[in-house]
Amino acid sequence: MEVGFIGLGAIGRPIAKRLAEQHRLTVWNRTVESAQAFADETGATVAASPREVGTGAEVVFTCLPNSPEVEAVLEGGGGGTNGDGLADGLEPGALVIDLTSGIPSSSKRIAEDLAAKQVAYLDAPVSGGTSGAEAGTLTVMVGGSEEAFTRALPILQVFGKRIEHVGPVGAGHALKAVHNSLIALHLFGLGEALTALAKAGVAPRKALDVINASNGRSFVSERLIPERVLTREWPRTFRLALLDKDVGIARDLMADVGVEAPVLGLVSELLHQAALTLGDEADHVEVLRIHERRAGVELSG
Repeated sequence: MEVGFIGLGAIGRPIAKRLAEQHRLTVWNRTVESAQAFADETGATVAASPREVGTGAEVVFTCLPNSPEVEAVLEGGGGGTNGDGLADGLEPGALVIDLTSGIPSSSKRIAEDLAAKQVAYLDAPVSGGTSGAEAGTLTVMVGGSEEAFTRALPILQVFGKRIEHVGPVGAGHALKAVHNSLIALHLFGLGEALTALAKAGVAPRKALDVINASNGRSFVSERLIPERVLTREWPRTFRLALLDKDVGIARDLMADVGVEAPVLGLVSELLHQAALTLGDEADHVEVLRIHERRAGVELSG
């Protein structure tokens, strides 16, 4: 299959690598050097513009920081010039699959614009991190028509283990934003809980052993804190700035649908302040460093 891929970031690159193993892949990245290095490694073709990615492609993936970047690439403002946008190169019958953790309202606008060109669209954000992308075990949350989903399923299975059609266009992005908001909530809740317990004389490892054998457990308590915080390894796999963006999307979604969300609003404020404090390159789990500093304890062991 002729496949295009735009956005070779931390998640995009391993997904594209898996696709290159099974399909003829053409890639474009804002940083040309990254695209060329990827092509040298995988045999993919490097496009000169987003438009060139779309020309002749049956399926094109976008995997970018947010929806405005996707819209810019489609329109020709993502590093190219007018007339060089992805939409300019797409042919009737093509399918665009957006892996970006994006904005539901933008997804709907993009889908309408592409439908006028007889191009189908799915919003299909993923969960599972870089390790899941490399192993091909990502969870994929897909919004769009049943027909487009059925068509996309075989190629999504190249990098996804659990692939769920969750609703119409925008539903995938909505679910991903809310999902990531729960990660943020767990990080802040456990940061407060574990630092308080440490000051009360309960070792963090022992506290997590009990929590993880009981009803208070979560992925954050079972995996992220034991593997990244207690070990003091602090790997950088998902930027705090991107989690801040996703929680903001979820907050806006709540407002759009008329649901009061005081807890999410507070978490959003705390997360945004943490992102400003820790810097643009900090990993999302590093919010625990702020709790440690405030409490004057170290969560290790």
